[in-house]
Amino acid sequence: MLAALKKYLMVPKLVRLSAGAPKDHHLAWDRFWSGVKTTGASGDVLWDSGSDHEMQGYLGRLRLHLNPDLPVVDIGCGNGSFTRHLAQHFPHAVGVDVSDHAVRRARTESDGLANISYAVRDMTAAGAGTWLAEELHALGRGGGGAPGAGANVFIRGVLHVLGERDRCALAENVRTITGVNGRVFLAETDFRGNAIDYVSHLGATLRSIPAPLEGAIRGLPMPGRFGPKERGLAFPASRWTLIEDGPATIETMPLSNPVRADLIPGYFAVLRARTQD
Repeated sequence: MLAALKKYLMVPKLVRLSAGAPKDHHLAWDRFWSGVKTTGASGDVLWDSGSDHEMQGYLGRLRLHLNPDLPVVDIGCGNGSFTRHLAQHFPHAVGVDVSDHAVRRARTESDGLANISYAVRDMTAAGAGTWLAEELHALGRGGGGAPGAGANVFIRGVLHVLGERDRCALAENVRTITGVNGRVFLAETDFRGNAIDYVSHLGATLRSIPAPLEGAIRGLPMPGRFGPKERGLAFPASRWTLIEDGPATIETMPLSNPVRADLIPGYFAVLRARTQD
């Protein structure tokens, strides 16, 4: 009991660390990525484990539910670690991120790969889905060039850091991208505890906080949780058909163990847009 209570002594420190985080999420994410020096298992990005282990856990469902002949859009691509894995299984992978610095790094790390492209775009902004769908069609990458045929969408670790309004806006843009034949696969953290429990789970103590975790606390939006309830609000049954959902495991870079990724309880869902009556 005493040990459980002691972790709450971290509250003042966490408040101080997070006080300087930009309120504007464009600025927050771009400032964060501008300071990233390295990625992967020993890098600066908390959620980049440097391994394909998490992706391997998704592949069975991606193969089962997503059309392999359609391109895939990776929303919130960061440095493109998942985009590059997706490109091995779909004809083209498009990574999209709100941060210009993230997209620059993704392009550098993906140099030489022919079936990948990247774009800077806020996918919560009005019209972002239409813009991307038109770009895919112009390039002949949306449903084989057929208008409205759509593309698949992959979202990992984005929705849990958005407010409800932005989640709904992103979902509507995704609906435009998927069109008739595209599907959505999402995987998000669904940690059942408060912020103190969360950072403690990732190795924060009264004495120290792992550097990648401290960097996220200092500069980024406070994460929330995204499970079935949140998915139902962002992707309502009137607009979306739920194909499958269940528990997932989100991996971070090694924090508490130098050779093994840390694991966060998560949630996955596969959806398709309902057609208009």
